[in-house]
Amino acid sequence: MMQIEKNSYGSTTNNENVLEFRLRNKDGIAATIITYGGIITEIMTPDSEGRMDNVVLGFDNLEQYEKENPFFGALVGRYGNRIANGKFTLEGVDYTLEKNNGDNSLHGGLKGFDKVVWQVVEVKETESFVSLKLSYLSKDMEEGFPGNLKTTVTYTLNKDNSLDVLYEATTDKTTIVNLTQHSYFNLSGNFSQLILDHEVEIDADKFVPVDPTLIPIGNLASVEHSPFDFRKMRFIGDAINADNEQINLGVGYDHCWVLNSHEKGYRSVAKAYHAESGRLVEVLTDQPGMQMYTGNFLDGTLPMPGGGTYAKRSGLCFETQHYPDSPNQPQFPKTTLKPGEKYITKTTFKFSTK
Repeated sequence: MMQIEKNSYGSTTNNENVLEFRLRNKDGIAATIITYGGIITEIMTPDSEGRMDNVVLGFDNLEQYEKENPFFGALVGRYGNRIANGKFTLEGVDYTLEKNNGDNSLHGGLKGFDKVVWQVVEVKETESFVSLKLSYLSKDMEEGFPGNLKTTVTYTLNKDNSLDVLYEATTDKTTIVNLTQHSYFNLSGNFSQLILDHEVEIDADKFVPVDPTLIPIGNLASVEHSPFDFRKMRFIGDAINADNEQINLGVGYDHCWVLNSHEKGYRSVAKAYHAESGRLVEVLTDQPGMQMYTGNFLDGTLPMPGGGTYAKRSGLCFETQHYPDSPNQPQFPKTTLKPGEKYITKTTFKFSTK
């Protein structure tokens, strides 16, 4: 039987109790999740020689997660990524969101899903998987979003060393939804090393160009002959400092790739490989896009567990999602959810060595 361990993780500044769950499979792979923000605080995986290391950035304690936190390991909602000017119009009604990224709304606003305590709905232990189901009710007009949104997220660690993230939501009023997971990976297991030596492959012929505030300009651009071409494995460091307008705007990679074969639904879309450790993570999803963010705004001020601080580009995010600012870009796939409909999407991170 695979295992789940449950522990207390302390209390928030609002005196809400936070729990910690460690999901472990027979190979010793373990994913640790706290109910504050649904945050993945740790993923322990073996390297090619069997040595176990944590491969996701995080903090030592709840107090640090509550402080200035660049969404380490968090569930992001109601709307992952940016919405221009914190505004959108739905069914003829104008909505204004909380702004937390200059003039824009980012990742749900000032108090998004990353900053709330989720409720535990169900814990399962079986021979082939262990799972933790969390829920959160986002009330009508919370952060400016319409509708009472009932959301559940189920983390499932499988015996094949994959971690599934299943998102589900319903609403009582037409709203917008775009949920994602914001773990920062560093497959070396040594967070003082940068991720420039990670090789990445993304099954995408196009990406979403942005303006100086990182809002999409409206068109999709080909990755051909650009720093954004990851159709074959290449090092993150190859072109991250290229003299390229889009690279300069993002201070590196902070863009949404338009994933191929969206019509096929759930499929493999990306891989990251670290040759020194032999660790490989494969990303599978049914989503149309994926934001790859290379930790460009980590600035050496945030503490690492065990000492030291996180430097620029010490982590790599694969945020499966719809395109940024979709509610204001009618040519992009819709992110609208209506009463009677069910939002459901699945992303998997599968770990191995080679």
